[in-house]
Amino acid sequence: MASGLHHYYKRKKKGKDYPHKNKWFSLMDKIIYLVAVSGPLVTLPQVLKIWIEQSASGVSLISWGGYLIGSFFWIVYGFMHDEKPIILANLLWVVFTALIVIGVVVYG
Repeated sequence: MASGLHHYYKRKKKGKDYPHKNKWFSLMDKIIYLVAVSGPLVTLPQVLKIWIEQSASGVSLISWGGYLIGSFFWIVYGFMHDEKPIILANLLWVVFTALIVIGVVVYG
């Protein structure tokens, strides 16, 4: 569904056109998937630093644990509202954040 087809079905049900007639809305429907993937990827250097150097000094377990819990709620919200970009982004956040939390527990 990387093409934003889920919006087509929602708009079709509501009698709206897809792609959106407003070019900015249509562009945002596409860009949001890039944001959903690239946002969580910015934590990759932190994950690699912890696991390669085997050191989690200065990394807060409370903060990253909070981010992990928050991501679970966002996933539930995404499923409840059938918002695939929210689901995708937060599934990736859960994976990377869990790797950081586990790294802090193991190497902290």
